[in-house]
Amino acid sequence: MSKIHANDIELDYEDHGTGKVLLLLHGLGSTKKDWDAQVPFFSKTYRVITLDLRGHGDSSKPKDAYGVGLMTEDVKAFLDQLKIKKATFVGFSMGGAVAFQMAASHPEYVENLVIVNSGPDFNDMGPIGEELLNSRVQFLETKGLDQLAKEISFNMFPEAHQVALRNAFEKRCKNNDYNAYFKSFVTLMDWGLGDQLEAIPTRTLVVGSDMDYTPVAFKQAYVSRMQNASLSIIKNSRHGVVIDQPEAFNRELKKFLDNE
Repeated sequence: MSKIHANDIELDYEDHGTGKVLLLLHGLGSTKKDWDAQVPFFSKTYRVITLDLRGHGDSSKPKDAYGVGLMTEDVKAFLDQLKIKKATFVGFSMGGAVAFQMAASHPEYVENLVIVNSGPDFNDMGPIGEELLNSRVQFLETKGLDQLAKEISFNMFPEAHQVALRNAFEKRCKNNDYNAYFKSFVTLMDWGLGDQLEAIPTRTLVVGSDMDYTPVAFKQAYVSRMQNASLSIIKNSRHGVVIDQPEAFNRELKKFLDNE
């Protein structure tokens, strides 16, 4: 466990291996432990960095300063501190939003872009987005974060053989600071790239699950708007594909990286 002071906060991270840099960005309400199945696999041939975004894990938890834009500037400052000029950004869920924004705002840092069960416009998802925003805010305000953590974890890992995954994710989610989680969520749902998506030239892999919250058609639609993107769908997987189908995910990511 290491910390770097960047963009007026402390960011907690782990750094494994040598070579080209893979920067792995976790999902909302979780931590860098989302990537426990990827770090040992890829650190044999890459420098793999996992980072707790602001408000998460052991990174700083400001009172009011949240949003994808701020998290993106955190990541830029973090890379500058480590003197890293380029990295492949792999962003899961909320981490995908940060990776997208990095490719739009600071493309010179992004060697490749990998988006995992995420999208470019959380503020323009139609009825799915409105329902998610309204239902989660109401759930948080009436039942609290512990119950929400239980609900989310069960939805992500409902199978009998996934109990250990479910319990571990629930524990991470319950450990969130309520204010940090709430503000991370509402600012995420207010974020979107809009027309900037079409301007991203970066070589991109989008990884989706066949049973994710958003349908395959949602990913197909935005991939078709991008200059240099391909889509890979993992079967028998829900939102947490990096956790529930790590071997299949690692194969797809390795194939993408090997074909540079």
